[in-house]
Formats: sequence, C-alpha cells, structure tokens
Amino acid sequence: MQDPFDPTIIVFAVIALFVLYKLRSVLGTRGGVEPRPPAPVVRPAGDRGAPAPANESNVIRLPNVNSPQQPQPAPSPVDRWAGVASEKAWPGLDAIAAADSTFAGPSFLAGATAAYEMIVLAFASGDLVTLRRLLENEVFDSFEGSIKARAAAGQRIETTFVSMDKATIDDAALRGPNAQISVRFLSKIISATRDSLGNVVEGSAERTIDMVDLWTFARPVASRDPNWKLIATETAH
Repeated sequence: MQDPFDPTIIVFAVIALFVLYKLRSVLGTRGGVEPRPPAPVVRPAGDRGAPAPANESNVIRLPNVNSPQQPQPAPSPVDRWAGVASEKAWPGLDAIAAADSTFAGPSFLAGATAAYEMIVLAFASGDLVTLRRLLENEVFDSFEGSIKARAAAGQRIETTFVSMDKATIDDAALRGPNAQISVRFLSKIISATRDSLGNVVEGSAERTIDMVDLWTFARPVASRDPNWKLIATETAH
C-alpha cells in the first residue's frame, strides 16, 4: 500500500528555490576569466599621508641634488709631480699650479720637448721666423747673432735630430707674475758645420752626439697666451 502524499514537501521545495534565486541576484555569477583588480593609487611624493614602504630594503634612495658637495682633498705633490719633475721643483710647481689652474706638468713637458726639437732645428737652418715665436728677446738676439755670423763666414750647419731620450723638469718657481720652469733634456743629435766648400770644420756628419741641455722657459700666469718662451739655455756634453 503506498504512503499518502505529503503536501509539506512541495512547500519546502518552493522555499529552497526562492532562497537560491535571492542569492544569485545578490552575489552574481563568475565566468571563466576573472577581472583584474584595480591598480593601486600612487600618492604624490609630497603627500604627508602616504604610508611608509612595507620593505625599506627595496627603496632606492636618490642623492639630494640640493645638498652641498663635499670638498675634494688636494692631490699631494707626489701624485702631481712624481715622474715629471725632480723633488726640488715640487714647491715651485705647486705655486705655479695655484696661480694658473690650467697648468699641468705632463702637458707642459710634452710642449717643452716639442719646442726643444723645433728650436734646435730652426737654429741649424737659420729659421728666424720660428725662433722669434719661441724665444724671449734676449735669447733671440743671441741666436740671431750666431746665425748671421755663421752666414758671414760662409758656413752652414747640418743637424739631424736622432732621439729625445729623457726630459725632466729640473726646477720651477713663480717669480712675480711670471712662471719659470727649467727642463733638463737628454737627446741624441748628429751635427756638422761645413764651410763654403762643403768641408766639415766642426762636429761630424756621421757621429751621434749625446746632448745634455738645461733650458728655462717662462710665461706670465695671467696671460691668455698659452705659449711659453725660452729665456735661458745651458749646454753640457
């Protein structure tokens, strides 16, 4: 015999369907692709309400451009002049560099070495135009006198510059407005003086001579002209 039909079952089923419908309308449905969460709000740097970073180790701090620069220590004389000048020249070079911020030992020495070769060859060939640019008046007058005397005697000099073996700043000083630097040159040349008939009357056309010259150059430190001029010469063999 079958159980009699219970009408309460239908009532409970209707209530369950109504509850499911309300939940669906409130929560909605989820598809296969979830939407991205909204991007976090980045606060301006000046916002005092901005929270501190969660991890300070991940923060890259930029240098403060408004902070004063720390003064750099001045290089020592050893760092500036060793290998370029003898120790006795260091105080004078320091004084020159203090008066002329553009002065640098290596570049001066390179220029002096080039001037040495130019002057030696210009004197041998009698090139007064080149000598005028490189020599102080008194030295130029002496060189010019020797060149004219040589020409009057019918003589000429043949000089070959073989090598520059060493150039070192021997001494330096700031004398009033003028910087003076003496350079010791060790070089090799071949030089021969010939008479009007071509005969060698002094020196040798084949033998190399070791030259040791101590030349002094000068320049006003306040001058815009960067060129140094030869003001004194001293030669020893």
